[in-house]
Amino acid sequence: PGQKRKDMRLLIIEGATHTSIGVNYLEEAEAFYGDFLGLEARGRLGGTRISCFSVGDNNILLCERDQPLEVPTAEDNKVHHSFTVSPETLTQACKLFAEKQVVIDELVYRGKGFFTGRELYFFDSIGNRLELRDPTWQEGMATPSFEEIVREEIVHS
Repeated sequence: PGQKRKDMRLLIIEGATHTSIGVNYLEEAEAFYGDFLGLEARGRLGGTRISCFSVGDNNILLCERDQPLEVPTAEDNKVHHSFTVSPETLTQACKLFAEKQVVIDELVYRGKGFFTGRELYFFDSIGNRLELRDPTWQEGMATPSFEEIVREEIVHS
């Protein structure tokens, strides 16, 4: 206590270049992540079956597997990719996902911890777990269920 801890890192990483998401069928994944989720398509990497998308300062590579996977295993339930959205976008996503029958895992209201806010967990077309996170939600605010959000009337101002 009171003493500075010596930096024990052997390397200093300055940032993340990209993250990769394994997909079964690249064209289907490009449509889901680009057209449906609205990520910006940057193009394919050379003659590969890898497609680059960006959101904010982050690059995401969709990498087509050599052999399609049937379904992710139960052990993968904590592995996911998270995207930050506005409260309005999260509400819009709930309605759109219900309409398009996107598989929902859970809606979580997290008041304490490292990443607080309202978190909608869902699966892409082949079962990768994704999250939309509204960081503006705080403890004490309303906590409607996914179904209640879907049924809310859209109010245009």
